[in-house]
Amino acid sequence: MSDTKTGPDPERPVPAERREAAREDAERRAKLYWKNGECMLLGVVLDFSDEGARIRFGDICAVPDAVYVEIEGSDRVRPAVIRWRSLTEIGVAFE
Repeated sequence: MSDTKTGPDPERPVPAERREAAREDAERRAKLYWKNGECMLLGVVLDFSDEGARIRFGDICAVPDAVYVEIEGSDRVRPAVIRWRSLTEIGVAFE
């Protein structure tokens, strides 16, 4: 059995979902903190679960791998590790 499925372009298969928890679509504001709160970056949560989130920013070049995430509507700031990044988005796993 393959770990991929066919997407719109059969030459570029879509990887199978690897997350154990289902993600909820969201358009909530997010704040990333690092350096004991000295540095902060505003973004938008695109989707999230109890285990992690995908967050979009204007520019994320200076964000370290270990951060704290605060999501609008939540009553806590959660430690997280960046699992992947692109030019404008990151995927974090909550610790």
